[in-house]
Amino acid sequence: MKKTQMLIHVIGLGVNDTANLDAAAQAVLASLSPNDVVLGAPRQHDTIVQYTHQAQREDLPKLKILKESFAQWQSQGAKQVVVLASGDPLYYGIGAWLMRTFSFENLRFHPNVSSIQMACHRLGLSLQDVQVVSLHGRPLASLRRHLQSNKTLVLLTDQYSQPKHIAEECVQAGLDQSEITVCEALGYPQEKVSAFIAESFTDGDEFESELEFDLLNVVVLKTSQQTSLYPSSVGIPDTSFVTDKGDGKGMITKREVRLAILSYMNIEQDDIVWDIGAGCGGVSVEMAYWHPRSQIVAIEHHSDRLACLTANQDRFGVMQNLSIVAGRAPDALVDLLAGNLLAGNNEQYSKPNKVFIGGSDGELNALMTQVWDLLPAGGSLMVSAVTEETKYQVMQFAQLRDEAQDADEQSLQVSIAKGERLAGQRLFRPSLPVTLHHFKKHSAEHMIKIDNKTIYKESAQ
Repeated sequence: MKKTQMLIHVIGLGVNDTANLDAAAQAVLASLSPNDVVLGAPRQHDTIVQYTHQAQREDLPKLKILKESFAQWQSQGAKQVVVLASGDPLYYGIGAWLMRTFSFENLRFHPNVSSIQMACHRLGLSLQDVQVVSLHGRPLASLRRHLQSNKTLVLLTDQYSQPKHIAEECVQAGLDQSEITVCEALGYPQEKVSAFIAESFTDGDEFESELEFDLLNVVVLKTSQQTSLYPSSVGIPDTSFVTDKGDGKGMITKREVRLAILSYMNIEQDDIVWDIGAGCGGVSVEMAYWHPRSQIVAIEHHSDRLACLTANQDRFGVMQNLSIVAGRAPDALVDLLAGNLLAGNNEQYSKPNKVFIGGSDGELNALMTQVWDLLPAGGSLMVSAVTEETKYQVMQFAQLRDEAQDADEQSLQVSIAKGERLAGQRLFRPSLPVTLHHFKKHSAEHMIKIDNKTIYKESAQ
């Protein structure tokens, strides 16, 4: 006999000290039995006291143990679990985690007005004209990738991202004239909306009493017209990076070459990208900065460069989608895929669909072969070569791809000369030319089968 699946109802409570639930949500609560569960924070339970139910009241645990709790409740006879959510469960709420964890067939959503909507309506802002950024449970430094001039940000905060912290980030970014509006305790009797200029938060003790806020707040940040430390277009200046030789020098892919790499790599949402021999992180940081919905893995073994890479990860606020692996390829790739995590990372890595090899430390042949075998159809490999030896190795690899007819290849040589002054005269000082090769693995439509063997059609160029 098929086991009955437990239903999970996710009920948005709105923005109020007393929840205003629609008829459908009220009916769910009324239908609960003593074996069922209502799950939420203590404050959320308090907002539904006027809606009687017979279920067990449970406080929301940490997400890492929540899945086990659901299994335990089902084993104890629960047929329904109600999860209380602050507003709209599927907009920066617990709904996204539930969708990743359980089958949609077991989930029922009951949305309500969110604090984001309420804050925008209090200030007369159109939702389509603002950018919502969640700092709740995320590093404060992740705000940095959003701190450009003339933006309106609606920030979901926690105890580590209170208005004073946000003001300090604005000042550090050179945006000290930005306006910070704090919407406290929205929907509660003590609701308060107040606005400040960022620099006033850092003016000393005289403002301390004014700048204490209810932890239950939403911050609306209107950044000033000042020039921000953080870029708003691709091609971050070399001098903005922390490097092992200072002033944008050292082991970092230079800006003009980086622009070509970014263009050819063509990072898209949900890509998993490896940057092998990441150096100080110019390529991997910039890929992560512009593509927050991709996952970038930077692999580097040199201790000084690793320190610079970590500093640049923090400087540009790309902790969420840039992971740093301390190790030497190709050995580190084996450990990476096996789940033997390095440099304190917490996640298990999947195979990449795009790879950039910027440094090989004498292992280029092995690296290219190993990476090519890992890549799926449609995946791509880009290799940077400066010395004649590495150029020769890449050409050998390109010849193998021609023989196998399993890739589309594009190659270019980037030679940059930058203008300088010498004794009052202008001259152009050339850098070493960099050769870039981009290989895209043939996708399924290129493949045909003859006598049960897979071969590749000739690529149309």
